[in-house]
Amino acid sequence: MFIQRVTATLLATITLLSGLILAGPLSAQDNPQAVMHTSMGDIRLELYADKAPVSVENFINYAKSGFYDGTIFHRVIGSFMIQGGGFTPDMQKKPTGEPIQNEAGNGLSNLRGTIAMARTNDPHSATAQFFINVQNNTNLDYTGGTSSRTWGYAVFGRVISGMDVVDKIRFVSTETQGRFANVPVEPVTIDSMEIIDG
Repeated sequence: MFIQRVTATLLATITLLSGLILAGPLSAQDNPQAVMHTSMGDIRLELYADKAPVSVENFINYAKSGFYDGTIFHRVIGSFMIQGGGFTPDMQKKPTGEPIQNEAGNGLSNLRGTIAMARTNDPHSATAQFFINVQNNTNLDYTGGTSSRTWGYAVFGRVISGMDVVDKIRFVSTETQGRFANVPVEPVTIDSMEIIDG
């Protein structure tokens, strides 16, 4: 009887641990995730709603509206980053909503595999476009609110699976198309963006 009870307890413990291992560690505050279905494969993201709430809400709103469906990675620099979310395959810029507040001062760094908001020289001009860092780009981090350069670029998530896809995209052949440099010769499309709420 004693051996049976110990065996049952061990089996229950193993089952519980197996469930935890399969589920994986919980993200901070059960952050939402996104799956970017691209023409070169899927990229899964954890979105740091706890650290960059404005940027994440903005990204999710665009994603849920279908805005990103059919857009491309229009700027690809293999030693730097891949940028997308704003242009159609014929290089037409999609109309966006109002720009958002720059959250680059949230303590997150532009490390390999992180996703950040793209913007113009105006620190608070980000709308729909984003980029994924393919190497550590700490020169893009916030160092103070005194200029466009020191404001940096707001990290709002990270790739949790699919970096092999990111690396395939980073090494595609690129060309200049009109005023746009580093455009993939063969369009790399974002077919759809799936949001998985935390």
